[in-house]
Formats: sequence, C-alpha cells, structure tokens
Amino acid sequence: MDGLLQVLAVYLKRPVVAATLGAIVGLIIGLIFGWGIWPVQWTNATPEVLRTDLQADYMRMAIDSFRVNANQAQAVQRWDNLGASAAGAFFELQQDPQGLDPVSISNYQQVVTAARGPIQPGSASAAGEQPTSTSMIVISVAGLLILAVVVFGAFYVLRNVLRMKPRGEPSAAMQAAEVTRQAERTDFQSLGLAPPVTQTMTTYVIGDDLYDESFSIDTQGGDFLGEYGVGISETIGVGDPKKVTALEVWLFDKNDIKTATKVLMSAHAFNDANLRSRLEAKGELVMLEPQAQIILETATLQLLVTVNDLEYGVGALPEESYFERVTLELAVWPKEG
Repeated sequence: MDGLLQVLAVYLKRPVVAATLGAIVGLIIGLIFGWGIWPVQWTNATPEVLRTDLQADYMRMAIDSFRVNANQAQAVQRWDNLGASAAGAFFELQQDPQGLDPVSISNYQQVVTAARGPIQPGSASAAGEQPTSTSMIVISVAGLLILAVVVFGAFYVLRNVLRMKPRGEPSAAMQAAEVTRQAERTDFQSLGLAPPVTQTMTTYVIGDDLYDESFSIDTQGGDFLGEYGVGISETIGVGDPKKVTALEVWLFDKNDIKTATKVLMSAHAFNDANLRSRLEAKGELVMLEPQAQIILETATLQLLVTVNDLEYGVGALPEESYFERVTLELAVWPKEG
C-alpha cells in the first residue's frame, strides 16, 4: 500500500494526471450530490410524468369535470397535459371506469376526437406499463453516459498509474537536450568567417541507445542543399546501457553522388587494431579530442565539426574506451568556387 501511495504521489505532480483525476473525482462527487443527496425536485410538471394509475385518476377527474361544466377547451387542454400517455390512460379508464358514467366517457371522447383526431392506443400506456416522458429519457441516458465516462476514465488512469513506475531522473535523451541547450555556440562572424548556412549543437549521453540525429540544409530562400547528421557507429562491451566507442558523422550533398562520412572514435578504439579494421569501411577514422575540429567536404558543401565537450565513462572497461557524454557543434557552409 505504501508503494502504491508513493506511485500516486509522484504522478499527481504531473499536471495532466492531476487534472484528469480532479475531473473524475469532481464528476463522481457531482453525481453523488445530484442523484443522491440533492436530487432534482420536479415542480410545475404535467401529468405526463405521473405513474400510470395516477394518470388514470387524472383522466377520470378530467372527464368528470367536463360532465359538470362542459368546457370543451378545458377538456382538450387536460387531454394534452397527459401528452403521449393520454391514449393509454383513456383506454385503461374505459376498461375500469370505477363508477364513471359511460355516457360522460363517450362525450369526452367525442370532444377529444373532434379536436385531436381519432384516439389511438399508446404502445406503452395501453399495455399498462409506466409511461416515461422524453425529458426523463434524455436525463437518464445522459446520466448513464456520464457515469460510463467517469468509470472508464477512472479505470484507465488507475491502470496506467499502477502499471507505470515513478519517474526518477530525466532520461538520457532529456539530459542530452538540456546539455545542448546550455552549450555555447561559436560566433563565426567574430572570427572573421561568413555565417554558416546552418549551425547545430547535438549531444550524446550514455543511455541514449537510439541516438541518431539528422538535419536538413536549406538556403534562406528555402532551396534544399542536402543533409547532415551524427549517430552511433560502434559499441564496446556488453550489457545496458550500450557503451558507445565510436560515433559516425556524415554529410550528404544533393550535387554529389557520394556521402562524406567520418568515424569519431574513442582513444581506446582508435588505438585498437581490430576496431580500426572493422570501422575503416564506414569512413575516415578520427580520434575525438576536446576542442578538436573535423572537416567533411562534398562537391558543394563543407561541414565543420567542433568537439564542444567530451567526457569518457569510467568502469570495468579499458580507460577512455567509451563515451559518457559528447557535445558536437556542426556548422555547414557552401563550398567556395
């Protein structure tokens, strides 16, 4: 139980979960008060909402009143007050007049028939069932739908809360995004260089096993020039998370048939003959070093990769064999000439 309470406490801090649970609890409380504690009180309702036996009594009184005062307009109005239940109440009264004069019943029928047409047996009331007004049906259906939504919503939220584990530290991808956000970009204009067509910061953090970034190269006018990106090239060791020992940076030029690629290796991988032989087929091998700059060129484009930050992981594997964190700055210029 304590574990469940801790899980709920963690997820209630999320605005979406808190708002959903708040809405569900509010609906439940509203239904309890609206249907149980403070139910709807009907006032000034028509006889249409009465029980079948009370509707028959109302019909007897209407017929008896017409016998005394012969007010045809009032007789028709009282018929209309029963709505769809009028025909059923009338036929029930015919079967059990309870001392009411048959002539009075016939006279009343003639007045109603002349004003509203022939009296047809009602499906529900003529069968002796309890009539239900349209408004009552709508209210009942709406109440059931609301109750169904509340129950389903509560079940869905609780099921997901129970299945999910409390969120602790941010994910590797979230940590990488935060590092990238805080990284300082190079001001190439202050160095006397033309501003790049595109300039991007990207960070790999251990645990981001799906790290694979790609970016489009477009002119200010919206013309597509190519793409570039970086992703995981090689890992070392076993177990999770993956221990990345080499990254792969590439540059695609729409005006070139080949894609330029370089493999950015850890110090251990760069000096390991087996790893070098396995990675040589992917592209030119480069050892990553802090503040190092690597250039990739195609027919019309030039990509400058700057190692903004580099930190190796520490563990059972050889020293400087896998990356804990790598932040790269990627800037693209059109190739002069």
